[in-house]
Amino acid sequence: MSDPFVPDYSQPPRNRRVLLVDRPQGIPEARHFAVDDAELPSTGEGQLLVRNVYLSVDPAQRGWVADGANYAEPVAIGSVMRALAVGVVVESRHRDFVAGEFVYGWLGWQDYAVITPGQVMYHIREPSAPLSAYAGVLGMNGVTAYLGLRKLGRPEAGETVLVSTAAGAVGSVVGQIAHNLGCRTVGLTGSDDKVALCENHFGYDVALNYKAAPVAELLAGHIPDGADVFFDNVGGATLDAGLRAMRVGGRIVQCGTASIAAWNPPPQGLRNEREVLTRRLVWSGFVIFDHMADFAAAVGELAAMVRQGQLRYEEDIDHGIEHAPGAIQALYAGENRGKKLIYIG
Repeated sequence: MSDPFVPDYSQPPRNRRVLLVDRPQGIPEARHFAVDDAELPSTGEGQLLVRNVYLSVDPAQRGWVADGANYAEPVAIGSVMRALAVGVVVESRHRDFVAGEFVYGWLGWQDYAVITPGQVMYHIREPSAPLSAYAGVLGMNGVTAYLGLRKLGRPEAGETVLVSTAAGAVGSVVGQIAHNLGCRTVGLTGSDDKVALCENHFGYDVALNYKAAPVAELLAGHIPDGADVFFDNVGGATLDAGLRAMRVGGRIVQCGTASIAAWNPPPQGLRNEREVLTRRLVWSGFVIFDHMADFAAAVGELAAMVRQGQLRYEEDIDHGIEHAPGAIQALYAGENRGKKLIYIG
């Protein structure tokens, strides 16, 4: 390929697909999936045939396969695993798309996808960054961080912003945006290596290894006056400690619950309503699909930050579709460094 932002990709004659073959009760494992080989799908009027290049691996996929998913119908047994991906348009039967352009959207874990324009989250006519970035820092992860922080967290210069999974694909962007807004940023992460990554690469003022000491002790020692904003991706005991470290009038953005092993039956924990009441907290849930009208504008803002050197990102890219079945389990085990992707081009 002549475009420096686009890797080489082939167009195989058949379609490898990763299918969900068993319903997991907790975190999906490789045994819950199977890879098959099918004929190339054909397009109808108004549809696109897309050759996937990068498959995305996201924490939300755990909820998409769960029995009783909370905001989307669960993936059906025997179906292609629901996933976001970046791919190239091979054939277009829609006037708004041209063969050779790229798209980011609901393409699934497979080599080829036949989709409608409604399944496209972002139309990449001319990449201005590496193509992989559109599945991470310029995709759902980066846009979630940008819109969740700006619309619900509403940080102001001089405030303290606390972030869980601070080295992750969402948390790392949250920390940098808050830093650029003049906030003091404090990150929680799961290893000393990730502490160094947060502080030296992503610009956190302080990063804390939550495995080194109880979270409540860490927060008391480093934010004794409390946090104004808590962008939480994990829930559970970390959320319990974070709520008790908030200033009066603080804002919590609930973006994920990665620390909860299963939701059936619902886990029991501390009662937090008294903390919300006495601290006058605003505790808001963020799901990106409620904010799609702002998606393209957010991508533009994030891309400008990347070009200006104001936004750094890390990627953890496996090569080969055979890595997909175990990828969600690896993500929840914290084995990745940066945005988890699978290159299948």
